[in-house]
Amino acid sequence: MPPAQPAAPVESVDSIAEARRLWREHGWADAADGMAAVTSVMRAQAIMLRRVENALRPLGITFARYEVLMLLYFSRAGSLPMSLIGARLQVHQTSVTNAVDRLEAAAYVRRRPHPTDRRATIVLLSDAGRELADKATEVLNRDVFREPGLGPGGAVALVGQLDVLRRDAGDF
Repeated sequence: MPPAQPAAPVESVDSIAEARRLWREHGWADAADGMAAVTSVMRAQAIMLRRVENALRPLGITFARYEVLMLLYFSRAGSLPMSLIGARLQVHQTSVTNAVDRLEAAAYVRRRPHPTDRRATIVLLSDAGRELADKATEVLNRDVFREPGLGPGGAVALVGQLDVLRRDAGDF
C-alpha cells in the first residue's frame, strides 16, 4: 500500500468578497458594496454572538438572559415590569417570558404582581442574580468587550457608523 499523500492545503477565500465580485459580474455593481456591507454586518454579528455565548456558557446563561439581568441590575429598584423589559430590549414578549422563566427557575429573578396594574408582572433581581450579573460582566469585559477584534479605534468607528444606520431606521 503506498504512503498516504498529505492533504492539499485548503485555500482561504473571503466569501463576501467573492459574492461582491459576482454581484458586479452579473450587472448589479450599484448594489454590490451594499450587499457586501449588509452581509458583513450579519456575519460579524454571528461571530460576536458566538464569542459572547462561549464566554457565558460556563456561567450557565445566554446573552439574552444576561441582557435581562443587566436591565434589572441597572434599574433603580432592581426591578422592572416585564413589558418594559421587552420594550427596552426590543424583543417580543414571548422572548422575555422565556428568559425570565429560565432565570426564575435558577433563582436569579422572581416575579411579583404589579401593585397597581393587575395585568402586569414585575420582575425582581435576586441577590444571586446580582452576583451572576457581576461575574458575567467581568467575564465579558475580559474575554470580549475589551478586545472585540476590531483593531485600534475600530470599536468607536464601528459604533459611529452603526449609529447612522440606527438613527436613520428610527431606532432611537
